[in-house]
Amino acid sequence: MKNLNFGGAALLAAVCGVCPGVYAAESEADSSAIRLHDIEVSANRAVRTTPVAFTNISAEEIKAVNDGRDLPFLINQTPSIVTTGDAGNGIGYSGIRVRGTDASRINVTANGVPVNDSESHRVYWVNMPDLASGLRDVQIQRGAGTSTNGAGAFGASINMLTEAPSLERYAEVSASYGSFNSNRQTVKVGSGIFGDHWSVDARFSHIGSDGYIERAFSKLWSYQGQLAYRADNTLLRLLAFGGHERTYMAWDYASKEQMEKYGRRYNPCGEYTASDGTTAYYPDQCDNFTQHHLQLLLNQGFGQYMRLNAALHYTKGDGYYDQYKTRRTLEEYGLSNFTGPHGEEISKSDLIRLKFNDNDFGGAMLNLNYKRGRVDASFGSAANWFCGRHFGKVKWVRNYVGPIDPLQEYYRNSGNKFDFNIFGRADVAIWNGIAAYADLQYRHIHYTIKGVSDNFDWNTASMSVLDIHRDYNFFNPKVGLTYLNGGHRAFASWSVAHKEPVRDNFTDADPQHYPEAERLFDYELGYSYDCRLFSLSANLYYMDYKDQLVVTGQLSDTGNPLSVNVPDSYRMGVELQGALRPAEWFDWQLNATLSRNRVKNFVEYIYEDEWTNPISINCGDTPIAFSPSLIMGNTFNFRWQGFDASLQTKYVSKQYMNNARSEEALLDSYCVTDLHLGYTFKNLKGIKELRLGFAVYNLFNEKYCNNGYSGAGYYVEDGKNVIYRYAGFAAQATTNVMGAVSLKF
Repeated sequence: MKNLNFGGAALLAAVCGVCPGVYAAESEADSSAIRLHDIEVSANRAVRTTPVAFTNISAEEIKAVNDGRDLPFLINQTPSIVTTGDAGNGIGYSGIRVRGTDASRINVTANGVPVNDSESHRVYWVNMPDLASGLRDVQIQRGAGTSTNGAGAFGASINMLTEAPSLERYAEVSASYGSFNSNRQTVKVGSGIFGDHWSVDARFSHIGSDGYIERAFSKLWSYQGQLAYRADNTLLRLLAFGGHERTYMAWDYASKEQMEKYGRRYNPCGEYTASDGTTAYYPDQCDNFTQHHLQLLLNQGFGQYMRLNAALHYTKGDGYYDQYKTRRTLEEYGLSNFTGPHGEEISKSDLIRLKFNDNDFGGAMLNLNYKRGRVDASFGSAANWFCGRHFGKVKWVRNYVGPIDPLQEYYRNSGNKFDFNIFGRADVAIWNGIAAYADLQYRHIHYTIKGVSDNFDWNTASMSVLDIHRDYNFFNPKVGLTYLNGGHRAFASWSVAHKEPVRDNFTDADPQHYPEAERLFDYELGYSYDCRLFSLSANLYYMDYKDQLVVTGQLSDTGNPLSVNVPDSYRMGVELQGALRPAEWFDWQLNATLSRNRVKNFVEYIYEDEWTNPISINCGDTPIAFSPSLIMGNTFNFRWQGFDASLQTKYVSKQYMNNARSEEALLDSYCVTDLHLGYTFKNLKGIKELRLGFAVYNLFNEKYCNNGYSGAGYYVEDGKNVIYRYAGFAAQATTNVMGAVSLKF
């Protein structure tokens, strides 16, 4: 390998679809000076020569705002991002959208290993509490991005790197407390190098909160541990992280009428009428889930120019949610009608059900990188396997006469998925500051779902049977050019991306109209300039979709958004960024995204009583649901000796929660400002660092909602169809505070 010359590099570049150029490219750093522990699985990372719009967020930036909120809220100030939270205060179930695309279209990896759930394609941050405390940095790529492992990126990729092995011994303790009884305790320790080669790092965290929304509490525990071996050209890591969460449901949200009657913090989840006629709330209306991630990561250098990244990974998830349902038809749950206390036949009753999810996910990945002079080329492959088991049980039925102990199982199905991809990528300097880029990926997916669904088929008077077999073969090419000259950077790129439907697209769909795979043509054009005093950038994008699965605004009974294919749709816009650094103690950062997001010739289908006899309404070109046309972020940062302060403002324009542009489903615009204050003491007696922090969230007490759902139906009256619409809104906390302290030894 040491004797691999430019001819071998040229051949590799040609295989990746790029011919070698004629000048030496600007290097990120002298490869001989790169320390091994700084080299991570980076096959899907972008650098300056990559024709991709991206933002890097360092551990220091995350640490400055990290007091226990979920990661989406810690990176909220990056361009085109909108965050959501069920509990209203950023702890518990949280979500993220980029360029209007929801979490199931955002590819998330940790050290190159997929984090997205294989079936839903979503990332449940609540299953990885306080992951931010164990991260080295985060890169967000907007658009199709580079070739990724796992679910296809249809709006963005989030690439996380966990902390590198410790070189020196350390111990850290941090704690925070604030409004709504929100609290976090974190302990981190590291051995430093021992035995010339080994190191151990560990983190344990607890996060709790009562939530802003009534009863929307969170009880979260997490861990992260790492055993590392290093030699001159070898870094081997065994990494484990995971957590357990217990959160009270808040995903039903509240209507505007309910908020006016009961207040903004009203939570309809778990509500029922007790036997004495009073309103009561089921205390165990909770989601309970445990997830463990295990990664074996190898970085092996071969001489000065070549390195190998390889990984084996396994994720185990197991849990259930406990849910009170009112006035449910017993037949739907495989239960017989029974005789009531007055001799009447009871066919509907209140009940408590448990829905379980037990899944296994594992795989292997390999990436070989060659970097010398004008050529930076990679070749990689990955194979992943997933098995998800879903089943439900009836725990209790009000006044039921008959056996339901042990728990009555009413559905069971399993999904099996095999995902294989192979890619070649090359970045080649060709002439006078111009670099050519090519990225070719082939991806194969085999997906089956078998068993009995949790949806009752009224036509057959039985649970729906699932027997789904799908194979997908995707070819995803990406090409582009980048120009670098001092602080100037310009790029143009064209990418193709495909994405298979998720599990809910099949289980909640009409069997006669199962969903199709999606295709994206992504066109990007960008320019940036960076110097000591200021920086600015502009990125134009046009994302042309075929058969895009767009959310309808409706939710499944598990709180996940429902989607339908639309034949033609697009997203287009401009992302603007600027920063001013007039002094070492002050900088001003500003970003704005102006976009137009449309479904072409959208047809809305509305069902009688939301179940049968659909009618259609031609709506023309309509805004895509949850896609605001203007997103802005503004940050003022101050630093003076040990003191630091940050004033952050986020503006999100109005957005519709369905694709029909109905006013009932309108989320109003909002503008929220947060203030972060901190002071760091260095080298105190026996303490390397002591930091005190204080944050005021929603400084100006904005009353806003950042998420919700909508639905529609009709009934027949006097021979005419009468359409009705409804919506629920995720209210967010008014002014609230958090205080934090951390010590490093």
